[in-house]
Amino acid sequence: MKMNNIQTATIGGGCFWCTEAVFQEVKGVETIVSGYTGGTVPGRPTYREICSGRTGHAEVIQLTFDADIVSFEEILIMFMATHDPTALNRQGADVGTQYRSVIFYHDETQKLVAETVIKELAEYYDEPIVTEVTATETFYEAEAEHQNYYKENTQQGYCSYVITPKLTKLRKLFADKLK
Repeated sequence: MKMNNIQTATIGGGCFWCTEAVFQEVKGVETIVSGYTGGTVPGRPTYREICSGRTGHAEVIQLTFDADIVSFEEILIMFMATHDPTALNRQGADVGTQYRSVIFYHDETQKLVAETVIKELAEYYDEPIVTEVTATETFYEAEAEHQNYYKENTQQGYCSYVITPKLTKLRKLFADKLK
């Protein structure tokens, strides 16, 4: 009997609602938790504190995935394709360091994979990729209202205008990897 090869990835590509919605569609993704990491202010931050841009934390998702179904490399390729990795501290109208493009690696293998994916994808972008690759730090789960946000608020303006087009792009580019 084959055992699952469960791994963890922590990534931030702007608003965590967007990134969460993308990976809810991917085969092999087991769990997704929206949260915060990478900050300098001690203690558990709140959404309001994160939005101030003063804590240094990024909005991220932490997901577990079965690497026998979807690899870390494939996750990163989908991640890079569904946000703008060339935008420094912004995604669309969301501006600030909390919206930075970042990959928090959990081990040296993830670090090498992340660096390789960025290098290989660079030729597809007109501007340099600014996605940070940094060691995982303490992860803080976001408040309950930020979990499963898109699925519970699909008709909300931000969801319709920002997230739905990302999902359309995901479905077009990676149909074979989706649930």
